[in-house]
This record gives sequence, C-alpha cells and structure tokens, in this order.
Amino acid sequence: MSANYSIHTFYLLSLGCPKNEVDAECMSAALCRAGYSSTDDLYKADVLIVNTCAFIADAVREAIDAILDLADYKYPEGRARFLVVTGCLPQRVGRELFSEFPEVDAILGTGEYGLIVDTIDQLRDGISLREHQPDRPGCSGALDHLRCDRMPASKNARWAYLKIAEGCSNTCAYCAIPSIRGPQRSRPMDEIVEEARHLESIGIRELILVAQDTTRYGYDLTNKEQNTLTALLRRLSNETQDIELIRCLYFYADALTEELIREFADNPKIARYMDIPVQHASDAVLKRMRRHETRAMIEAKIASIRAAIPDVVLRTTVMVGFPGETEDDIDILLDFMRSLRFDRLGSFIFCPEEGTRAASMTDQVSSDVAFLRYNRVMELQHDLSLEKNRSRIGTVVPVLLDGVDPHGILFHGRSFGEAPDIDPIIRVAATSPGIGIGSRPMVRIVDAGAYDMTGVTIDEYSQ
Repeated sequence: MSANYSIHTFYLLSLGCPKNEVDAECMSAALCRAGYSSTDDLYKADVLIVNTCAFIADAVREAIDAILDLADYKYPEGRARFLVVTGCLPQRVGRELFSEFPEVDAILGTGEYGLIVDTIDQLRDGISLREHQPDRPGCSGALDHLRCDRMPASKNARWAYLKIAEGCSNTCAYCAIPSIRGPQRSRPMDEIVEEARHLESIGIRELILVAQDTTRYGYDLTNKEQNTLTALLRRLSNETQDIELIRCLYFYADALTEELIREFADNPKIARYMDIPVQHASDAVLKRMRRHETRAMIEAKIASIRAAIPDVVLRTTVMVGFPGETEDDIDILLDFMRSLRFDRLGSFIFCPEEGTRAASMTDQVSSDVAFLRYNRVMELQHDLSLEKNRSRIGTVVPVLLDGVDPHGILFHGRSFGEAPDIDPIIRVAATSPGIGIGSRPMVRIVDAGAYDMTGVTIDEYSQ
C-alpha cells in the first residue's frame, strides 16, 4: 500500500564547481514551477536534496559528510521526510549508495536532473525508488533541464554562470569527468542566447560562461565552423543590451585560436581575463597526463594573447605529484612560472582517482614529497601574485560591488580581472551617493597584497 505525504518545501545544497551550481539552480526552478517551495531553513524542509561532486577524493568526502549531516534533519529528529542525492557521486557509485546510506531515498545521476520533479512526486506518493540505477551520463535528454528560466542561487546577484556545454571528450589520464559526465555535448547557440536574455531580464549584468572545455564549444555540433565560441561570444554581445561583461572559464591552450584571441582583444563586452588550466610545464609530465599541449605551445599561445591584449589577466592551475614526476620536472614548472608570471595560479596535489589511467601508473609520488613540491609552487606564486597585484596600483577600473566586508566599513567587489569565489577581492571605500551592492563604480586601486586589493571610488579619491 502506498502512502501519501504532505510535501511542500525543499532544501537544496549544491557542492563542487559552478557547472554543478547551474544544474542545482535548474532543479530548483523546475521544482518551483511544479508548485514546491524552496527554503534555506533545514528545519522547514520536507525534502532534502544534495547535488554532489565526486571529481576528486576530497569532493567525495565532502559529499559523504553532507549526506550524513542532512540525514540528521530527517523525521523524526527533523521535519524532512526524504533525502535525495543527485549529481556526480550517484553517477559514479550507482545504487551502491543506498546500501552505504540507508537514509537516502532517491538518487539521480548527472544525466537525470530533469527527473527531479517526477522523483519528488513519486516519493510523495509513497513509491520506493531505492532500486534506481542512474542512466549513462551522455543519455538522450541529459541537457533538457538547462532549458528553464532559472534564478541564480543568490537572489540579489548581479552575475550568473551560463553553462554552454556538458561533459568532456578529452582523455586526460588523471580525470574522471568523462566517465561521470560523458562526452562533450554543446548546447544549441539559440538556446544559450535565450537563457542569456532571461538572465539579463532579471538583473544579471555579468555572464560567466562555463563548460568542462569552453574553448571546444561547438566542436560536436553540426556546422561546427559556424558554431564556435567566437561566434557565440559575438551573438551574446550583440543580442543583449544590459549585459556589461562576459567572462569565460576553463580554456585549453591547444584550442585557443587566433580568431578567439582577437575577439577578446576587440570586443569591449568580453572580460580581458583568460582562465587556462595548463596542469604542468614539463613535456614529459604533460605527455603522461595525455594532455594535448607542450611547454612551447603554451608559451606561444600566452605570447599571442599578451601581444593582442596587453592588460589581460591570466589565471591557470597546475598539478604536482603526478606519477613519474621528478625534481627536474618541478624545476621546469617553477622556471615556467617565473617566465610567464601568471596573475593567478592555483595548485593541487595529484590524487589517484579510481577508473582513471593515472591511478594504475607506476612511479607514484609519495604524499610527503608531493606536499613539499606543492609548497614550493605556492610560495613562488605568492610572490608573483603580490607583484602582479601591486602593478595595478594607480589603475582605474570599473568594479562590480558584490557585498560588504564583515565589519561593514568597505564594500568588496571584482573588476574584469577577478572571477567570483576563486580570485582576490577588491575592497572598496565608497561614500558617494548611489553607490551600493550591485553597482559598478569606477575605482582607483590604492593598495594591494597577494590575495586582495583596496581601492576608492574616483569621486571620493579626488575630494
């Protein structure tokens, strides 16, 4: 006999990357259209949903901790009747999740976000879903959930992520994403532009384009010569009036074309900011990683970018401790960093992920050695970031004010050179009328550290 539960509200927690955040916002929009209400109060939620990441071991641990934490709010300790786990973790481990976590009532994989309303409806009607096995990540309809009038998680946000593709067709030896998210599937350009217009209509002024490999947008579409990232950027710029800035994340150096670089240089709506995770600089390591680039190729692309866009802000990510990496390889990486002097650089330590080629490679680097190498990389980048940030003292840039410092004295915000959540913030002293969260005043940078900058609005500075 089936039961009927009174289900009205849901609490949704999203973990991991910006692409996950978009998926979560789309699920939330679908549930709200179906008559359910979102709540930020765990004690008021009838359904608890956690959208998980499982890219690396740390993300898996975070997802497990979140599941256990939310389980404490289920009836009878709390109000919630059901706990639903979506995204990368159920896609990776399947129905095994039910045996590990009896508190979980339903799971959805990375190709099944569009089933969230049906899932909650069935749970409400007393239907057991504990035998469900997620469909393959590249299944038909896996992108359907993105076609919605979503609201960014922060209702007062002036910026939003815009997912332009799902999955990845690269074969990097360390990465589990293709097995979790499937091969690259680019969204139709008309659909992306339509979503951009919706976001513009609700007050978004900065779009941040995301995909696993943004540079290869359109490679999998018919007429790929017309469906390029360059063409998409032109349409987004031309067909939106109130969007002030378009930022792109997750570029691959080998797919950066001269046409795309020129578009960044010539199009005033595109942030002069490039995020190019190169992973390493030693050709031997890059080859074992199954990357497409060489050090010389990366250096040539960076030279082309800087020649075309002299004030460009460059961000990258590198990995240390990859199997077979030697001290000579680390010296090559450090020399590369000193030579190219990236404005922003993040580093992480290799972790053997189950199911990847790198997990079974010989010559694994010990965690102690990898940690020492990580420290060397980050110590050097601290000095380079400080130098880069201090070189901006005296410059004047528009800064989007995102919030207020905890002490309530200064605003904090971002210029074209800072992506949210990952880059330094700019603290802004502003007392001029009309300046507040959501505005974009002109700001002169007056001080800088390695991980933040301070500025004042032009009117105040000149008084």
